[in-house]
Amino acid sequence: MPVTVCDFIVSRLQQWGVERLYGYSGDGINGVMSALRRAKGSPRLIQPRHEEVAAFMACGHAKFSDQVGVCVATSGPGATHLLNGLYDARKDHMPAVAIVGQQARISLGTDYQQELDLISLFKDVASEYVQMVTAPSQARHVIDQALRIAISRRTVTCVILPNDVQDLPMEDPPMEHGAVFSGVGYRFPCVVPEAADLDAAAEIINQGKRVAILAGAGVKHAVDELLQVAELTGAGIAKAILAKTMIADDLPRVTGSIGLLGTEASDKMMKACDTLLLVGTRFPYVEFLPEPGQRAPSRSTSYPKPWGFAIQPRSTCMGMRPPRSQPWPSG
Repeated sequence: MPVTVCDFIVSRLQQWGVERLYGYSGDGINGVMSALRRAKGSPRLIQPRHEEVAAFMACGHAKFSDQVGVCVATSGPGATHLLNGLYDARKDHMPAVAIVGQQARISLGTDYQQELDLISLFKDVASEYVQMVTAPSQARHVIDQALRIAISRRTVTCVILPNDVQDLPMEDPPMEHGAVFSGVGYRFPCVVPEAADLDAAAEIINQGKRVAILAGAGVKHAVDELLQVAELTGAGIAKAILAKTMIADDLPRVTGSIGLLGTEASDKMMKACDTLLLVGTRFPYVEFLPEPGQRAPSRSTSYPKPWGFAIQPRSTCMGMRPPRSQPWPSG
């Protein structure tokens, strides 16, 4: 039996390091399901009871493994059921790829049974990349692009597979004008802050008498560096809810969560601080933050945001070495 488009896609997922997919079968995605069976568990299909659960599982996989989550669903109603879980991934900046079936190319545009405009349907949740494979030689760069963009931008992407394309013999792109070639793998760059930005942030912190830190999920790989900054500045550390498990509550200076489910200690610290350092968070509830004019804000995050410094938390915290280590002044 020749290698089909879906055989190639399944093997390509394995080359990208995908060990498991989460999905529910249907006649619009049978080509992928058959290819997964032929792959004999590499990657493995985890089948929940509903497509929505599959998308949430893919999102959870990304959150706890630091790897891209992949979910699979059939066309029409199966594809729409993925949306809730995919929006969870998008809002939490988790890399996730949705692979969905579609009606045969010859029937598209005829309001065929369970035919939906899937490109439009996914254009918001997968705004960075949503593409339909219409020819076997297109499959290679589409699946590579979907995975690379999801991983590098920590977002959701979508690949649409018409059911008549899924079992076609796979073809490599031809060596001719218009063909596109792609490869496997992505390595994150180290985004180092500009010295001027780092100095400006350190100056703000050094001028503070009562420094507070608000840490979010972006601090996951910079906890040791963050604790060192807190020790050097005498800062207390409050946590957004997504960082709750990343920094232990019984560590010195940690005041616990902030917000509706926050602690009294975190609330008091926010009201009393004169300098606030936000690390890896875009905390949305301003009513729990210091009053305007009370603090000089500085932000360290991997994503460009409305104000502050847009730089990676780990490299930023490593560069912050304020020359003092003392508790808040009393009174």
